[in-house]
Amino acid sequence: MRVILERSNLLKSLSHVYRVVERRNTIPILSNVLLSADGQSLELKATDLDLSVTEATAANVEQAGATTVPAHLLHDIVRKLPDGSEVMLKLDESGNSMTVAAGRSSFRLQCLPKADFPELAASGFSHMFRMESSDLRDLIDKTQFAISTEETRYYLNGIYFHAVEVDGKLKLRSVATDGHRLARAEIEAPAGCEGMPGIIIPRKTVGELQKLVDDPDVAVTVELSDTKIRFTIGAIVLTSKLIDGTFPDYQRVIPTGNDKELVIDRQSFSAAVDRVSTVSSERGRAVKLSIADSQVTLTVNNPDSGSATEEIPAGYESDPIEIGFNARYLLDVAGQLSGSDAKFLLADAGSPTIIQDTSDTATLYVLMPMRV
Repeated sequence: MRVILERSNLLKSLSHVYRVVERRNTIPILSNVLLSADGQSLELKATDLDLSVTEATAANVEQAGATTVPAHLLHDIVRKLPDGSEVMLKLDESGNSMTVAAGRSSFRLQCLPKADFPELAASGFSHMFRMESSDLRDLIDKTQFAISTEETRYYLNGIYFHAVEVDGKLKLRSVATDGHRLARAEIEAPAGCEGMPGIIIPRKTVGELQKLVDDPDVAVTVELSDTKIRFTIGAIVLTSKLIDGTFPDYQRVIPTGNDKELVIDRQSFSAAVDRVSTVSSERGRAVKLSIADSQVTLTVNNPDSGSATEEIPAGYESDPIEIGFNARYLLDVAGQLSGSDAKFLLADAGSPTIIQDTSDTATLYVLMPMRV
């Protein structure tokens, strides 16, 4: 194998695939990236057995071939090479090492044979549809912060994607929850979603997808089955296993009788929560909202360090209410809203609260209150 290509092209493709590789691996081949040179392109592929990412980039292939080299090491080398340089990748005759050369720099990396590289079988997809990358990014960005990190409830360690009918129209919906908060977003369902199974996309896959859907003009092809999903984004193909579990009936958590409506300036509220939570304890993080007469008073009491209060004007015409929330959760939700005002739908101090953007009713957040 002998390939010459632009450093920028190699680095861009490497940066898309190498992140899949865990830094510590008990199986040596999983630390490597598979390089396959053929025709006029170099294909790079990495996997952790649950997730694989492949990308092809333009290259001058003087001799076709394939091998695997340490992914993080190759990325670090290419990243430090001079801008604008041409990189030569040359496999020695024994196949045990590969030379990476650019200008006066030359590196020799240990190789493992292509035959040892595992293949994540990707066949039998039952549904296929295309969607705008900006729509996919929205569905992910608005919900991923609520993914649970508690490994015992593994079925909450991802985003639940499913098709649902709303007012006679089919929607593609994403939901995430960790038991304390819930995030739900939806878009018009693309053609091909009809009858698709409800699937749970793992947290690591979600994180990689977020980094790959950075071009709003690229359409994404989605193929899925009960156990796997594949995203094709331009020259990049991401294939992932799905979480084998049943997502809970999240509709039961979303309250329907919350009749107290609070409308508040999102940025003012977020800044106030951030300020008063400065004195909160790392463990507690509780902030109390006292809502009455077109005003919200935020209070934090920490026996170890002190207390803080702040008043901000708001639109509220119902009975006074006091309710507590985790400050971090409030800031997370406020960070997802894009409109100027946030709308809170409340019931009482012990019941879940709905938070929405006044300009986007398709997205909603549910927060469980805290005792304060």
